[in-house]
Amino acid sequence: MKTQLSRRHLIKSLPMAALAGSFNIHVCSQEAKKLWVTGNPVIDKAREIALGLLRPTQAQLENAWELHFGSVVFESYGFAPRCAVDAEAMNEAVTAGASAAELSDLRESMTMNRNATNERERKEFLEAFQAAGVTCIFQNTGEEGNDPMRLIKRLAHFTKATDLMKPALSKVVTAEEIVALKKAGHVGLCFTTNGVPLRMDWESVRDELRYVRIFQELGVRMMHLTYNRRNPIGDGAGEPHDGGLSDFGQAAVAEMNKLGVIVDVAHSGWKTALDAAKASSKPMVASHTTCCGVYEHFRGKPDDTIKAICDTDGLVGICCISRFLGGKGDVTAMMDHLDHLIKKFGSKHAAIGCDVAYTSRFDKEERAKLLKAPAGSADKWEHLWPKDDYVTTIEAEQSVAWSNWPLFTLGMIMRGHSDEVIQKVIGGNMLRVLKANAI
Repeated sequence: MKTQLSRRHLIKSLPMAALAGSFNIHVCSQEAKKLWVTGNPVIDKAREIALGLLRPTQAQLENAWELHFGSVVFESYGFAPRCAVDAEAMNEAVTAGASAAELSDLRESMTMNRNATNERERKEFLEAFQAAGVTCIFQNTGEEGNDPMRLIKRLAHFTKATDLMKPALSKVVTAEEIVALKKAGHVGLCFTTNGVPLRMDWESVRDELRYVRIFQELGVRMMHLTYNRRNPIGDGAGEPHDGGLSDFGQAAVAEMNKLGVIVDVAHSGWKTALDAAKASSKPMVASHTTCCGVYEHFRGKPDDTIKAICDTDGLVGICCISRFLGGKGDVTAMMDHLDHLIKKFGSKHAAIGCDVAYTSRFDKEERAKLLKAPAGSADKWEHLWPKDDYVTTIEAEQSVAWSNWPLFTLGMIMRGHSDEVIQKVIGGNMLRVLKANAI
């Protein structure tokens, strides 16, 4: 997947080069030491922090840039850059008496697809995407839960974005489409949902699962079996007691396997995830998690569960949530988790699913204009986040910013991993799993 180009030719051919006037990727030799500088202060500050922790040589930095931007980068789970809200439209809704739920839907729609209708946000979105060097994201397009009407809202938001922004941004459903996007210099989203759509009528197992096919036809290619709470399929990662995959859960896994929907246990309890791996006939994933063998956290996965996932020929994606990583929660801690995966389970089973997003630089100024709105629920049902004693830092959060994707490649180079191994981790493995689940 690595493009065979000289470093100078490669950097000049990057999609970002067309945007160099306002978003500077330095291509001149005298600027080589600042190859990472974009001109966007939000992105550059995060990179400065990460580089201060990594301390690469110039040769390592140049190697990372050539490798990263010359490869297909397919994030195993995450979020496309978020747009700024439209304060004027939000205030009109508040004045008209919109409920907290209506305002939440409106706000979410704006952050997810305002790039399709506003030129400033479109430019910000594409520049951030290109700066990260990401080809495709397995994008969360379904709010946490199992209600089909709840899940379909985000699916609609991102469908609008991909419909209106083609060819710059496309919805993709196959590995081949993602490779083609890279060649064309465009970017894409592959859809996943934070739940399996269930009717909750319970007439029969087959009837209850029939919306899996509907969502697959809408473009969804991966689903969480559970979020943090217990559901009819199994137990979520936040539950204090994990009973494992239910009998109905076995049927759900079989249906997903049949329809080409990847089974994702990132938010499932350890036993539920283990049982799902034993039940799956196709490669499955924990798309955005951590390794309990490095730091034990309820959102991580222990080695026996990871092995079971790998035994399906699946993968585990390491996330960028500082509190899950342990240690200082920074980019070096993230590298520790990747090292553990690669060295203990093999490079073909490791990926990166950041689970964090870049937010438009203009969002803060827009939010400052907002009128006071009705308060929503402060304790959402689906969250169930057990308390921990982690105290974050700016350094930790910024060093694993989504826009630092090229520095994740750099970190693996500094840990001694080969180009071939790194290309698998940053995209090849997720492409393989998507292809293996296709029908």
